Amino acid sequence: MTERITPALARRIALAAQGFGAARPARVTGAHLRRTLDRLALHQIDSVNVLTRAHYMPAFSRLGSYDTTLVDRAAWGTRGQRRMFEYWAHEASLLPLELHPLLRWRMDRADRGMMRSAGMRAFAGERRGEAMALLHRIRSEGPLAASDIESSRTGWWMWSDAKLALEWLFYAGHVTTATRRRGFERVYDVPERVIPRAILDLPTPDEATAQAALVARAARALGVATATELRDYFRLSPADNAAAITRLVEEGVLRPVTIPGWPKAYIHHQARRPRRITGQALLAPFDPLIWERARTERLFGFNYRIEIYVPAAKRRYGYYVLPFLLDGELVARVDLKADRQRRRLQVQSCHLEPGAPPDTSERLGAELELMAGWLGLDSVISRPQP
Repeated sequence: MTERITPALARRIALAAQGFGAARPARVTGAHLRRTLDRLALHQIDSVNVLTRAHYMPAFSRLGSYDTTLVDRAAWGTRGQRRMFEYWAHEASLLPLELHPLLRWRMDRADRGMMRSAGMRAFAGERRGEAMALLHRIRSEGPLAASDIESSRTGWWMWSDAKLALEWLFYAGHVTTATRRRGFERVYDVPERVIPRAILDLPTPDEATAQAALVARAARALGVATATELRDYFRLSPADNAAAITRLVEEGVLRPVTIPGWPKAYIHHQARRPRRITGQALLAPFDPLIWERARTERLFGFNYRIEIYVPAAKRRYGYYVLPFLLDGELVARVDLKADRQRRRLQVQSCHLEPGAPPDTSERLGAELELMAGWLGLDSVISRPQP
């Protein structure tokens, strides 16, 4: 018989799976960061930097103020420091090194030209020799970025071609990110100089086994989820996802559940079921708790859309709006900007949700002060000043 759970319990399960509800540590260490990454399975990377880079935010939301160089070393440090690798997962993402074997099937498909981008696909086929020549150059000369190739004297690369070739090499696993970024520009190096030998030597599972393992990781990170939400986490195809779910149900890793108002859903067999969730957090638009907008609405009754690409005059809430999580509910949204020149956190707008608790403003203010200090800013201001 399929278990029936309430929407309120589903919300608590989802929050606990994502690492909310626990007390924040007094001092955040590399071990805390590794546990957070292990729990979430990935941190999405995004180029928007109006507040801070997206990959720094999940740890702050869950752990509080911490030294972001912990992320930098884990993501782009030397082989001895590195705990993550960069690859296309949900989107561009930082992932635990142990997931590398589980994504080699995707690299293999890219190597065979199985991708949407026609520009990159050409380098798997008729232009493969050009990409291999570039790979040889990286292997012999050292790490390169697209701008290095654009400014070189070879003459036959246009920037767009250089970037497409590098991205195909990256997608196909022939290169990975080097031990540094140049600003936000990706710098490429061969895996054997960057990723620990112990990881590269791990056996490669077959596609079906790897995909089932990825869906299991997604289910552990989500707690309870629909098939669409499980598929979205690592961006699997519907067919691959369906086969993985069937396998995981048969193995007892996933259990079907019924939730009023939800499509068919599944719960991870180890999911915690807390009686309540306490605490507060500001959530970046790319946080895995809320990046699937239909799920956010089902869990919290909170309609959330990122309005970065909406014309300013048509925005409802603002450019870079962070939902505010308070004791298990999304109760407010704030449009934030880091004014680094004036060293202040700028609250462009703030909107409370209907029924927000009386102490929402006070606790939101405390979280904003915490964020300002974490970002190295001296103050929080409630509106732009001339």
